[in-house]
Amino acid sequence: MTRIRSFPPIADEHARILILGSMPGKESLRAGQYYAHPRNAFWPIMGELAGASPALPYEERALKLKQAGIALWDVLASCMRHGSLDADIDPDSIHPNDFAAFFEAHPHIERVYFNGTMAEQSFRKHVLPLLGHLTLRLERLPSTSPANASLRFEQKLEIWKTAILDNSVR
Repeated sequence: MTRIRSFPPIADEHARILILGSMPGKESLRAGQYYAHPRNAFWPIMGELAGASPALPYEERALKLKQAGIALWDVLASCMRHGSLDADIDPDSIHPNDFAAFFEAHPHIERVYFNGTMAEQSFRKHVLPLLGHLTLRLERLPSTSPANASLRFEQKLEIWKTAILDNSVR
């Protein structure tokens, strides 16, 4: 297995919402872009919620997220994984990103949404115990991965929309 590394966050100092994945999949790592798999629902959902349509160039999508007060990152800085699925991650190889520094640089973040179970579990196990005093609203949303076939796109969109837009702090 090869050690893989996540990307820098998409964020600016005005972010109020942080969306966390676990680790980019093979397509994303190849492209150097978050959620690059063509069947991943993340960008179509962000197109509906923040105008970050998958039809836009990646840099414009990132800008749309920032303009909407949304930051995007992964819980893991690096890990060993033999496939693209979260289940393929070697749990003993996990190294989380530096969230203490991230939250210090982004003091307006009030809500953290996890794109799936692995992101939430990894954050709660490897990050939350190190943060201590931070009070954040944490919520897991259904994974946008094509591997999560238990919900249709419309169902995922409605859940994400309810969480992010209906609880907007903008």
